[in-house]
Amino acid sequence: MAELKLTQIWIYPIKSLGGISLLTALVMEKGLQHDRRLMLVDETGTAMTQRVFPKMALFKLSIDKDLLTITHFAHSIKLDLKNPPLSNSVAVKIWDDTVSAFEVDRSYSQWFTELLAVPCRLVYFPEENRRPVNPRYHVNSEQVSLADAYPFLIIGQSSLDDLNSRLETVVPINRFRPNFVFTGGSAFEEDTWRNFSIGSNRFVGVKMCDRCVLTTVNQDTAERGAEPLKTLSSYRKRDNKVYFGQNLVAVDHKSVSVGDSITVQ
Repeated sequence: MAELKLTQIWIYPIKSLGGISLLTALVMEKGLQHDRRLMLVDETGTAMTQRVFPKMALFKLSIDKDLLTITHFAHSIKLDLKNPPLSNSVAVKIWDDTVSAFEVDRSYSQWFTELLAVPCRLVYFPEENRRPVNPRYHVNSEQVSLADAYPFLIIGQSSLDDLNSRLETVVPINRFRPNFVFTGGSAFEEDTWRNFSIGSNRFVGVKMCDRCVLTTVNQDTAERGAEPLKTLSSYRKRDNKVYFGQNLVAVDHKSVSVGDSITVQ
């Protein structure tokens, strides 16, 4: 069997906006450094995502050291992730969790409000603020950032290839917002992984990832269709949920890099 190798690393500094591909990343308890530590919330303080606002896909992000650049067509704004300009503490809701976050300087909220044409606020979730992983699936009482539920998501390239072989129009990996993509395995073998390592960093697979309509949003155009969820549901459905990818928690908190070998125990 071909060697299992990490080939892509992705972070999404602002939940549900564009992703950033990295060559190396620091593994932290809540997720990769800078991954989903920020999000947009509506007037009620509830997390906004592409499920309801597909045009969020049109915001593209890039990072240089700790400086984040957010671009929306001809408009752009920069944010220092090391020292973000914070204002008041606010309670925000993400699925069943209510957590304490800080609103980023109001000028950022105004920028997003104008471009999305929806009243919203940009909030920041510090490392020390708590949001426990579901106790049914934690290993060492881990915390999670503003990701949907778990700190990390891994998907095999073979799993994507299997799906694309069944689609009329292939879809890129960005439909599924993974943190890690690997090559060398058979389709969907990550479903079965429990204890494994990427380089010298140990992870635990805790729960297969159930998928939603966000996967049907074209990340370049923000248009929504039926695929790939329609095809996935024809062969990856159980208990009324459609699965693609494996959610993880980290045992170690070191760096991982593209090219690292993956070892499954």
